[in-house]
Amino acid sequence: MLFQVLVLVVAWVLAASRDAPAARRDFQGMEERRKRAARMFARGATQAEVARELAVSRQSVSRWYVGWRAGGAKALKAAGRAGRIPRLTTAQLRQIDRALRKGPRAHGFGTDLWTLDRVAAVIEAETGVRYHPGHVWKLLRDTLGWSRQRPARRAVERDDEAIARWVAEDWPRIKRGPADAERGSSSRTSRGSRSSPR
Repeated sequence: MLFQVLVLVVAWVLAASRDAPAARRDFQGMEERRKRAARMFARGATQAEVARELAVSRQSVSRWYVGWRAGGAKALKAAGRAGRIPRLTTAQLRQIDRALRKGPRAHGFGTDLWTLDRVAAVIEAETGVRYHPGHVWKLLRDTLGWSRQRPARRAVERDDEAIARWVAEDWPRIKRGPADAERGSSSRTSRGSRSSPR
């Protein structure tokens, strides 16, 4: 019983961590921790004491210590942003957003429908940066805040009043079926069959 509960708890924790959004790293807090470590090193604290005090791994403290010895507290300053540098600047993203809001026809496309290929072509024409159409959707959704929308497919000749009249008047009559028709049987041997000899 205890084992089953433990398995369920572990499964729940794994599912929750998988569904949770990725946590942003607190770069300022991390830099403050390294500065605190530098002050402790300067006072003569051991690496183990620093690791315990700051609740970090000994490997991290060892790396910090090497940096501190080589360049002092300046060596433990934040390195800047993490991850890949964006290919488009904020100004370019605003430029793309304005261009897309003009519509596809303004960029020479035959219909008023944006596709990922078309958006990728506009991005390249506006900025010179080439994106794969599969990545364009992430850029639209996550960076520009756009959402997927499908056009309503409606016939140009559509007459909503005629449709409403047909639904109100004709459809109930059709659904009931012919009023004067007899119920018959499809069996040739049955008396009610239209095809049986009388």
